[in-house]
Amino acid sequence: MTDLAAKASELLKLHHTGTTLVLPTVWDAWSARAVAGAGFAALSVGSHPLSEARGQGDNEAMSLDDALDGIRRITGAVDVPVTADVESGYDTPAAELVERVLEAGAVGINIEDTVHSEGRLRSVEEHADYIGAIRAAADAAGVELVINARTDAYIGKYEKFDDPLAEAIRRSQACEAAGARCVYPVLVPDAASLRTLMGELSGPVNVTAHPVKGAASGSYDELKAAGVQRITFGPLLQLALADPLAELVARWR
Repeated sequence: MTDLAAKASELLKLHHTGTTLVLPTVWDAWSARAVAGAGFAALSVGSHPLSEARGQGDNEAMSLDDALDGIRRITGAVDVPVTADVESGYDTPAAELVERVLEAGAVGINIEDTVHSEGRLRSVEEHADYIGAIRAAADAAGVELVINARTDAYIGKYEKFDDPLAEAIRRSQACEAAGARCVYPVLVPDAASLRTLMGELSGPVNVTAHPVKGAASGSYDELKAAGVQRITFGPLLQLALADPLAELVARWR
């Protein structure tokens, strides 16, 4: 646990250096070693690319056991801190989830407010309560687990909001108050919305970007200039590799 605690503290510190932390999103031991070998200080595991690599489905079509198996293989392959997407928590009580995530070697988690098993969005209070329980369990374990609290307020799959920006702010603020160390409003549509979000929140905001095309809210340089503290790739790094891979092998058909 001492090593995990040190890695968690390092990951948390990386969110507050005054520079943008990029956590390339990986899906297996090979991609993790490639990212770490390129000099990145930490990395993220995405549920979508992990499920693709396993031949399973995203949105908790994998079991928690499946996800943790993939996460464990990744954390065992690299020495840098790893944060992992565990979707909405796989219907697992907070204390058990924290125990199992730490056992798998991850020192950060991504938790979203879409409950896939029930086809619904958690209420603001319900999601904040779950985040708070995860924070309490991690603190009891002596690990500064970096909770990245995701909200799907912009997605509108199960619940549509007249003002998704205001809803994303409300949900993110509640999660910050509950102990999230970073918040993640998915699909922020533009730079102005991102600026508003960052102005209303006290901690880091995660932005998902394409490794070549950037995000709807800005290019890499624009996101850095705006003061974005954390960038991940979600499934976009894996997807970006598909065409070059096909080109490499095409002449061998």
